[in-house]
Amino acid sequence: MGRVATVIGVNIPTVAITGVPDPLPEGLVVLDVREDDEWRAGHVEGAVHIPLGDLGERVAEVPTDQQVLVVCKVGGRSARATGWLAQRGVEAVNLDGGMLEWEGAGRPMVSEDGEAPRVV
Repeated sequence: MGRVATVIGVNIPTVAITGVPDPLPEGLVVLDVREDDEWRAGHVEGAVHIPLGDLGERVAEVPTDQQVLVVCKVGGRSARATGWLAQRGVEAVNLDGGMLEWEGAGRPMVSEDGEAPRVV
């Protein structure tokens, strides 16, 4: 799935939304590293939510036996998280364009704030 980008000397496995199967396959975990307000507004159903700033202390919550698709709003935070996770042996892949691309492709989302799912 995808290509490899280099950020600050670290190779970041990256995939475009067109390379992400729809529906998501069994065994693929979506890790959302956005902040709480972004998560509440709209996210991938079933995703694991760990804000980037909390990832270091909550890394044990990230599955190590499955591929992990890491998302944020546009791909910057998730690229950093993907590189960090990959250095720790996690099979992580960054979603290029993030949740904006996910939403733009018409992929399903859910919200936690009582409003229609959206990316903020």
